[in-house]
Amino acid sequence: MSTLSLRRNPIRLVLSRSPWAAAWYLFAYLFAGTVLFAIALTATITGAVLSITLAGIPVLVAAAATIRWCADVERARLRTVDPAPIAGRYREVTGSGVMAQLRSRWRDPANWRDIAYLIGMYVPLLALDVIVFAVWLTLLAGITVPIWYWAPRQTFDNGGSAHGVQFGYFPNGPHGHPAYGLYVDTLPKALLAAIVCAVLFLLFNYVLVATARLHAAVARGLLGPQEDPLQEAKEVLRRPGPLRKFIEEEEVIPNGR
Repeated sequence: MSTLSLRRNPIRLVLSRSPWAAAWYLFAYLFAGTVLFAIALTATITGAVLSITLAGIPVLVAAAATIRWCADVERARLRTVDPAPIAGRYREVTGSGVMAQLRSRWRDPANWRDIAYLIGMYVPLLALDVIVFAVWLTLLAGITVPIWYWAPRQTFDNGGSAHGVQFGYFPNGPHGHPAYGLYVDTLPKALLAAIVCAVLFLLFNYVLVATARLHAAVARGLLGPQEDPLQEAKEVLRRPGPLRKFIEEEEVIPNGR
């Protein structure tokens, strides 16, 4: 079960582990996911290119092992937000020799699901994580504006310059035209910006946690063992009960005729 809970009270949410664990999970993917993507893509392309020669056979076997290792790293990383055990259910290698390993590994659906996550889902997950984490971090930094608003020095299109922080569009300075938004160059404006960022930060934590839960669900769905969607229905049919008895009666009546 995921440890990323969405509390109704935004104050209790920000004081809980959920948003900080979610932020770390998304932030770590920017680096770990990129490295694993590069390794998995290189292994897959190298194996595919060399597969036309006999030398490509052991390379393909090694590529499958490399992809499995990358998937195991992501499974371990998933434990930071979802402590439920997750393990890939791979087929046992039948037979001996390199060809047996080649057939078993590359005909295994679990191997292709690993590739789907590590390579196929990399771009959409990375884009989603970057956008959400960047907005969350910007709002968090905005809360501290009263401490450092006076330090940055902005240079404008009209050649002028001024100290302050832009929240909007000020091409010709804080008093020029056009000007849209809030230019923070005084302490009252900095306090106002901090209050607005604090409110938005509290609300955006829900988006952050929901994004991390979505990412974790995709990882668990592709890197975990493949489940039969009709498994629960089949279990009900196997159990003794009125439904089972009704099915058996339906099977007996036609035979009696």
